[in-house]
Amino acid sequence: MTTFPDPTHHAMAGCGERLKHAREASGLSIDDVAARLHMPARVVRSLEAEDWSRLGAPVFVRGQVRSYSRLVGLTTAPMMAALDVGPVEPSHLVSRTHTPRAQWWAEQIGRRLVYIVLTLSLAVPAWVATRQHLSGNVNDAAPLDVPAKIGVIVQPAPVSSRTVLASMGPVAVPPIEALAAGIVIRTHAETWVDAVAADGSSIEKGLLPSGSERRFAPAQLARLTIGNASAVDMQHNGQQVDLAPFTRTNVARFTVSSDGSLVVVD
Repeated sequence: MTTFPDPTHHAMAGCGERLKHAREASGLSIDDVAARLHMPARVVRSLEAEDWSRLGAPVFVRGQVRSYSRLVGLTTAPMMAALDVGPVEPSHLVSRTHTPRAQWWAEQIGRRLVYIVLTLSLAVPAWVATRQHLSGNVNDAAPLDVPAKIGVIVQPAPVSSRTVLASMGPVAVPPIEALAAGIVIRTHAETWVDAVAADGSSIEKGLLPSGSERRFAPAQLARLTIGNASAVDMQHNGQQVDLAPFTRTNVARFTVSSDGSLVVVD
């Protein structure tokens, strides 16, 4: 017969001890919990021992405790209240590669204007030269109401052998989407991001509020970790990326190889 722990002691126990008692009462081993939550067994042991230093940022710890509590049938609100971990405080983010939306649109419009100006600089002179050539042929022709003198042969106006070609057709301008490159992430809820450059320096680390957008140029990013990955849309070189293969316990981790492809972090 299964023996349940003393409820008074359970209520006064810490977050990790509550998880351990609930797991044992459910007849689950540490390996069973690790397999069901898709997390390493060492993470389960750290949660029960309340060794938060091995689990990363507070936002990750809260997500892991919430998933563990739901698995063993504990109410998440009291567990979050008993969780002795630092508060989640938004950090002041300074993106080194983020381009304001207004500046980005100005750059795209500027490129289009360059194509238009180049087209007009070629097409307008050709059109003017064609008009002058046609006008010169009309003025050199003899008037129809003046009779030609006898013995005078009226020579037709010389026709220039030069051919002027003018193209007034629109110049194909690449769409804005074709100019996008690298990695773009957009958030629909509060999300944690840790971006590391190829030299190991931190590009950006901290919380992103809902509605944020971050762009990372090609060959700039070496490693990226995204918390609350289910609330993030990501594009790689203009193509939508499915984050499911890179995600464990709602945290996506991957590296960017030298050829620009995404690699799962074990």
